Amino acid sequence: MTRLLMVLGLMLGLAMPVAAAELGDDGLHKQPWMRDTFRDLREDLAEANAEDKRLVLFFEQRGCIYCRKMHEEVFSDPAISDYIAENYFVVQLNLHGDIEVTDFDGDMLAEKAMARKWGILFTPTILFLPEEVPEGATASEVAVATMPGAFGKGTSIDMFTWVAEKRYLLDNGEDFQRYHARRIQERDNGSFD
Repeated sequence: MTRLLMVLGLMLGLAMPVAAAELGDDGLHKQPWMRDTFRDLREDLAEANAEDKRLVLFFEQRGCIYCRKMHEEVFSDPAISDYIAENYFVVQLNLHGDIEVTDFDGDMLAEKAMARKWGILFTPTILFLPEEVPEGATASEVAVATMPGAFGKGTSIDMFTWVAEKRYLLDNGEDFQRYHARRIQERDNGSFD
């Protein structure tokens, strides 16, 4: 009987979902590559540039099932997580948060008000920012790409790679959708690592 209970326990344990990423006091999932900053985007951009990384803003919210999905299914992949850590300076923002954020135009607002200013409606939303921002511009005006929602591993790594490689600047006709389609084909053919 004891052996049967042990086997059942193991089977139940294997059937349980993967544990969620660590939750912070704010109820948001945390990754080791997320930065705790003063949320002055001008300072964050300068620090990202000094580290030769791209500034990216992650909007999430407490209880977001899609945020959890991204953390459990996408960011848990060491190849993706390592790529983000090596190439990006990530600042997490709370869609309903009260911490002040200073936009590039000098406007200081609570996270939730900044989300409204930038038109962020749902989570997760990831804003990819350029290395230089013209004076008086806002983050939403200058973002080189926006990732609106939870996507799978392939789409996510392709977006992070597309931005890191500055493919949005290339005048070769390969916008993100074409780039992503090509990468899918390469993965399907086994010619992609």
